[in-house]
Amino acid sequence: MRILTAAAVALALVGGAAPTVTAAAPHPTADGIWRMDGYGTVLSIRNGTLQEYQTTAVGCLEGDSAQRTGPGAYTTPDGTVLTVRTRGDRDRGSVRADGSVGDRNLRRIPELPDVCTRPAPKGPLAAFDVFWQSFEENYPFFSAKGIDWHAVRDRYRPTVHTRTTRDELYAVFSEMVKPLHDSHVAVQDGDRVFAQGRPGTVLPTPELDAKVKTFIVTHSLKNARNLQDFANGRITYADLPGGQGYLRISGFGGYAGAGAPYAAQLAELDRALDTILSHERTRRLKGLVIDQRVNGGGSDALGIRIAGRLTDTPYLAYSKRARNNPTDPTRHTRPQPVYVTPAQGPRYTGPVAMLTSGSTVSAGETFTQALMDRPGGTVRIGQPTQGVFSDVMMRRLPNGMSAWLPNEEFLTRSGRTFDGTGIPPHLTEPVFTEEEFDKKRDSAFSRALDVLRTPRRVDPERPGPSLVGDHRDG
Repeated sequence: MRILTAAAVALALVGGAAPTVTAAAPHPTADGIWRMDGYGTVLSIRNGTLQEYQTTAVGCLEGDSAQRTGPGAYTTPDGTVLTVRTRGDRDRGSVRADGSVGDRNLRRIPELPDVCTRPAPKGPLAAFDVFWQSFEENYPFFSAKGIDWHAVRDRYRPTVHTRTTRDELYAVFSEMVKPLHDSHVAVQDGDRVFAQGRPGTVLPTPELDAKVKTFIVTHSLKNARNLQDFANGRITYADLPGGQGYLRISGFGGYAGAGAPYAAQLAELDRALDTILSHERTRRLKGLVIDQRVNGGGSDALGIRIAGRLTDTPYLAYSKRARNNPTDPTRHTRPQPVYVTPAQGPRYTGPVAMLTSGSTVSAGETFTQALMDRPGGTVRIGQPTQGVFSDVMMRRLPNGMSAWLPNEEFLTRSGRTFDGTGIPPHLTEPVFTEEEFDKKRDSAFSRALDVLRTPRRVDPERPGPSLVGDHRDG
């Protein structure tokens, strides 16, 4: 069972590798067959081996396997560690990956579904049917995007036959999902990946990140002090004139090098935050700019960890649910609340200006959402985020290709989601346009400094320039 993020899609496009998300915790009595609530997945756990089966109405394919490496902990060959727990009468359970913010619920079943006990059909038509059915049973956003997925099948299935080549099938799959404009959707065939973002946005890449970082350091931070990189360059901090601070986060992973376990990523983040948000600095900071305008995502849990350094009061970050009915896209798992808990040690509780853009993706967006109801006040400035929040399901196809798709929603306290549209800013400013680069101008950054000089409370969910009420530190 693999949990992917938009960072994986973006990095695949440029030939990189996504950081592994891992986990660990105990429970010794999980042997048996388990059906997952949502996610189209059955797990077989026997004799120290966990085997995933990816199921649809038209087939069943083996997914990842893992070996037991501790009580309740199973590790895949790529280092991903999953924790399985049973509860109650032991016919119910859960599985979690460290770095994720939610459990996936399990229900014990007597045996593998029949479709998982016989060889899967092969060939182009079988691959087409599993591809189409995987989206039909799991994708939550067809209605919101105005897509008739059945009409898509009727259009493209007649073009596929026994002699359809691999290149032709890859092109068909890419054309089928292109109208979704969803950067958590991808078609993979070996080293080639089709993926795209919301129209008018640019997906984050290492090249874009490097270009933007150089521009910011050279121009926006030219008068800053104590400029320092942390976490393998993914986090940057500087003290600004006027008593404000600047915190740039370009992702929620890769902090401890390629292949490092989640515990190492977390430790590296904590070391960075201990330095950045020291007792002395948190006492004197008059405002904090958090710059996520190029953020490829990663671990939602690392974002929650940072949020815990920015509040003295526990609060709801968001709730998470997954589509769990293969024939009804309006049916979901029970929402799991995710809370921000104040960290031990020094915390900054004053005003925050959050900079976002269409290159703020996935865990960058869930972190943005996690600060919406922050007691100390957060004003969003720039452009709407990309509009993809879910973990990414990787579904294998009978011909060896893979489909990537989302099946989850992240809800605000009022039950709203921002999938597709992205989280809007309170104050709209251009972000890294050609004109901004040419004129060596950073309008969103400048606006953030102005806002922090006279902070006022805002409506967490409403865009627009109307700020309401006086600001008070939480």
